[in-house]
Amino acid sequence: MTELLYMTDSYLKEFDATITFVEGNSVELDKTALYPFGGGVPNDTGKLICNGQEFIVKNISKKSGKIWHEVDREGLKVGDNIHGIINWDRRYKLMRMHTAAHLLSELFHREAGALVTGNQLDIDQSRIDYNLQEFDREKINEYCVKANEIVQKNLHVKTYFMKREEAMKIPTITKLANVLPPNVPELRIVEIVGFDIQADGGTHVKSLKEIGTIEIVKMENKGKDNRRLYFTLK
Repeated sequence: MTELLYMTDSYLKEFDATITFVEGNSVELDKTALYPFGGGVPNDTGKLICNGQEFIVKNISKKSGKIWHEVDREGLKVGDNIHGIINWDRRYKLMRMHTAAHLLSELFHREAGALVTGNQLDIDQSRIDYNLQEFDREKINEYCVKANEIVQKNLHVKTYFMKREEAMKIPTITKLANVLPPNVPELRIVEIVGFDIQADGGTHVKSLKEIGTIEIVKMENKGKDNRRLYFTLK
C-alpha cells in the first residue's frame, strides 16, 4: 500500500520513492506526495525523475485501493527509484481553495444550518452546492463578508488523526449531506482552531491568511433546496 506523504505534510514539494507496480504508462509507488483526484478536489500534477529522465505526471487516481500515477510515456520499471516533484503553484492554489471551502461550509452551517451536497474545486474558481431552502443573495453576501473577517484573524489550521469512534462523537465532523466519513479505524482531522473541525483527507494551508480574500463570482438556484455558490480567491 502506498504511503500517503501529503496526509502528514501538505507542504512537501519533492520526495523519493520506489516503483512497486507498472501497468502501461501508469505506476504505483511505495510512497507519494502527489494528491489523487477525489472528493471534488483535482489531482496534483508534476514529474517523476528516474535515471536522469523526466516523466511528466498527467493524472493521479485511486483504483482498487491503489494510487496510480499516469505519466506521459512508458519506460519506468518495477524497482526503479524515482524523485518526484510536485507542480507547487497548482498545489498551493488548490490548498488555499480547499481551506476556504471548509471555512465557508462551516459558516453556512452555523448561519443557516446548511450542509454541502456537492463541490468542485479548481485553481481559478470553485463551486459548492448547499441544501439551503431559501435563496437569499443578500444573506449569502453577508456570509462571505463574515468569512473574510475570520480570515483576517489568521487562525491556525492543523491536521491530526483521531480514532473513528471518538471522531464520530463530534456532531459537525462532516459538513456533507448524507455522507459519513470512511469506515476506517482512524480518521484524519482538519481543524481550523477555534472555528471548525472536519474529517478530511485533503491538502490544506497552515493558517487562514494564506487563503487571501474570498470573492463570490456568482450564485445559482439549482432547484429545490439546492443553491450553488461559485467563488474565487484574491
